[in-house]
Amino acid sequence: MSKKSTLNTLLELKAQKETFSCLTAYDACFSHFISTAGVEVILVGDSLGMVLQGRDSTIPVSIEDMVYHTQCVAQGNDNSLIMADMPFMTYGTPEQTLSNAAKLMRAGAELVKLEGGEWLNPSIKQLNDCGIPSCVHLGLTPQSVHKFGGYKVQGRSPEAAEQLLREAKAAQQAGAAMLLLECVPSSVGKTVTQAVDIPVIGIGAGPDTDGQVLVLHDMLGLTPHKPAKFVKNFMADANGSIQDAIAAFHSDVKTHRFPGDEHGFSA
Repeated sequence: MSKKSTLNTLLELKAQKETFSCLTAYDACFSHFISTAGVEVILVGDSLGMVLQGRDSTIPVSIEDMVYHTQCVAQGNDNSLIMADMPFMTYGTPEQTLSNAAKLMRAGAELVKLEGGEWLNPSIKQLNDCGIPSCVHLGLTPQSVHKFGGYKVQGRSPEAAEQLLREAKAAQQAGAAMLLLECVPSSVGKTVTQAVDIPVIGIGAGPDTDGQVLVLHDMLGLTPHKPAKFVKNFMADANGSIQDAIAAFHSDVKTHRFPGDEHGFSA
């Protein structure tokens, strides 16, 4: 039996310069396949709004949606660490954040993920004080897609890169247990990862982050739209086996075969 993944597991892997893998899941069946493949972290993502509900963005996803799918994932999980997204406008104040994070933790989450910069720090501190670990999502934050004017790479200018680094350090100082960087130059992903002591998960953030995450449906080639640059279809060489595709993703992350240079962004 594999050992249960915890935040200490991820800290140990970072210290040993070993990469860990993360995949999204939304139900018990895929949760079982992912966890038994050795994937260290399962993300119950608000991406379910797009891949399950057919929405154009993650914004319509509710806390009730996230609680339900977190419960489903927890039922199928064996040894992965479960992280759950806090959906749009469910963490506007520390009090609101604590109330909704508690719902996700009771549903089976082991840490919660929030999108945003330094304005989040009072909520991060509140969560930490109450024993709820958090992951802060920086870079391209999909819940702010309308503010950004689309899904665009973040942190390309020196000023923007410096702001990301400042936000990452501030989040750690406030008590965040982990960071997630999305769609930033590979050089920024490396700089941030080296500058903080907590684990950093990347998606389109280059090969040098501590962990790598993909949306399950993207890496299985199951989405109808053109895949993002940072996506690799692991079903292509898996002879139709979902289990083999998940195992290949985990193996390629662990051995640094994924992501390649072609999956990253330049400054």
